[in-house]
Amino acid sequence: MMTRRESPDAARFDRPGALTQEPHEAGLTPVLARNIEALCRRRAREARTARWQDRVADRITAFTGSMSFVGLHLAGFGFWIVANLGWVPGIRPFDESFVVLAMIASVEAIFLSTFVLITQNRMAAEAEKRAELDLQISLLAEHEITKLVNMVAAIAGASGVKLADPDELEDIKRDVAPDAVLDRIEAAES
Repeated sequence: MMTRRESPDAARFDRPGALTQEPHEAGLTPVLARNIEALCRRRAREARTARWQDRVADRITAFTGSMSFVGLHLAGFGFWIVANLGWVPGIRPFDESFVVLAMIASVEAIFLSTFVLITQNRMAAEAEKRAELDLQISLLAEHEITKLVNMVAAIAGASGVKLADPDELEDIKRDVAPDAVLDRIEAAES
């Protein structure tokens, strides 16, 4: 009798940290589901360990980028303007030249742009980490594909299979040197 762990269609592994649940919805392989879960856990951990200053800047930036913020400013600035034009009965104009309103808006703009820059800097650092990860995975995949091409070429040679373009295969069988590629790109751009 087969236990759930021994079931051939269950995506279970005995090593720690491996996927320990059934495959997810259709089209989602167990490895892809594991990767998604790992990324979600990492994002949650990074959110938990973020500095309080970054969390505050993120919240302020999120609010200032919302329609609620726009509506609040339309109402507040609109009332300020209408009141200081003398159009609201019972309220005497208190900033007829709108100098105070302009100062408030300017100071607010300074602080809001600073919060946006803090958030953008943090997001740029995250994007740089993701780009580095993507580069490392791409380099690893290129290396593994090169090894597979070499194996397939060896199998084809041992089996007597003739190749349509053996010169192209020789190019594919060589590992790519990332530094040489970057040097060539930089030389072409200058």
